[in-house]
Amino acid sequence: MSAPSVQTGTDEADGSLIRVAGLVRDVPDYPEAGVMFRDITPVLADAEAFTTVSTELAALVGEADLIVGVEARGFLLGAAVALVAGTGVVPVRKAGKLPAVAASRSYELEYGTATLELPADTVAAGARVFVVDDVLATGGTAAAACALLTDTGAQVTGFGTLIELTALGGRDRLVDIPVHALLTY
Repeated sequence: MSAPSVQTGTDEADGSLIRVAGLVRDVPDYPEAGVMFRDITPVLADAEAFTTVSTELAALVGEADLIVGVEARGFLLGAAVALVAGTGVVPVRKAGKLPAVAASRSYELEYGTATLELPADTVAAGARVFVVDDVLATGGTAAAACALLTDTGAQVTGFGTLIELTALGGRDRLVDIPVHALLTY
């Protein structure tokens, strides 16, 4: 197993993210045989590491009006990033979880299909949004979330993630959207 690389511009941030990387737990054969699951729960449980991740992602937000967090761990990161960046946060949920839906988008997964939904009355047409999730793998969920926002008239200004699994090529599915990953494996 190779060590992750960190993506920042300062030695101090690099050192902090190396510490964060050390907290990511590798869980072999989850959720199925042959998959290495990167569990960020220990990062979230560590105040210093969680602050580092939130601050580093917030530094990438730029002129966005809103942060959109993708279900489920993206909610946690998105809320923290929004707090640091001084924006609001909106969750993009799995189907059937919202009482009022503005729009939905179905997409293909490695083993099936899924649907994401945007809550009604939360993202105005023309809003600049920065999308946050915990892991960018194959890019299906990230691309669907960004397309859902674009479908409703929002401008996706970027996508930020704690971990990118580069061998799975997810970045390639986010055409014309700047992608930022703090750790790459």
